[in-house]
Amino acid sequence: MIRVSGLTKSYGAHRALAGVDFEIEAGEVVGFLGPNGAGKSTTMRILTGVLRPDEGQVNVAGRDVLREPLQARRQVGYLPEHTPLYRRMRVGDYLEFVGQVHGLARRERRAAIARVHGQCSLEGTLRRRIDELSKGYRQRVGLAQALLSDPAVLVLDEPTSGLDPNEVARLRALIAELGQTKTVLLSTHVLPEVEEVCSRVLILAGGRLVADDSLEAIGASQSQSLQVVLRAPAGAAHELLAGVVGVARVGVPRDVVDACVAFELAIDGDSRTSERVSAAIASKGWALVELTRRTETLASVFQRSTARVVDQR
Repeated sequence: MIRVSGLTKSYGAHRALAGVDFEIEAGEVVGFLGPNGAGKSTTMRILTGVLRPDEGQVNVAGRDVLREPLQARRQVGYLPEHTPLYRRMRVGDYLEFVGQVHGLARRERRAAIARVHGQCSLEGTLRRRIDELSKGYRQRVGLAQALLSDPAVLVLDEPTSGLDPNEVARLRALIAELGQTKTVLLSTHVLPEVEEVCSRVLILAGGRLVADDSLEAIGASQSQSLQVVLRAPAGAAHELLAGVVGVARVGVPRDVVDACVAFELAIDGDSRTSERVSAAIASKGWALVELTRRTETLASVFQRSTARVVDQR
């Protein structure tokens, strides 16, 4: 449904995207993550035909975004972070205007407005001015305009930003429902939101795609590690820990306070590995200050993936 290959974009000397590649199949709800300045907004603007890339190919719902921009745009509903609503218009008039922009005939417009009116729970708002609505309702109107042409693909940029908890819950439920019939790319900084409504995650950092995996795979991997802090010579401690059964890898030692040294240990799923590490340290007469087990989560995947890019800069 979405095919992106070799996407590159620069703003002067700043390279916003550096060869981004990914594919999203029909019916997927995909979380699009990355720190500020990672290139997410640039990617979304290219996908929706708002911006042209310097290099690369973009295909949406079988349409080439660069060669068939109008046909491609008809396949995409876009909700930007700051929804460009005409606030002095009434909700019904605004949706009527959007329908005309999409080239819908009068009967089609009425049917489409009735459809999104129900989908987005806009009861009692069609005759109200947009500037009289709460932020939550304005966001519903923004989503309604994105859905009006019944697009195959939805691109949503921070759709729940600034909403109260009740509105957040309603909008997340609606996104999950829409994902049953549409392909959804959801950009957000709220990781629990991705875990709740998405089946897969793309992580962008420094203009490059640094992670692409399903949430099911992230949860199933249950990759684990131990954080160990002890008072001991770094070299000898590293050698000892590397020899403990169940320890797959010992990270580079880090000096911490009070003459302590810290290690990150990649371990297998054996529940007794922590006990073996503790016993090995005790056998040397070294002081064990901290021993903490950590399990891979979406947050840890995000931090690890984006930290690598920051470290390379």
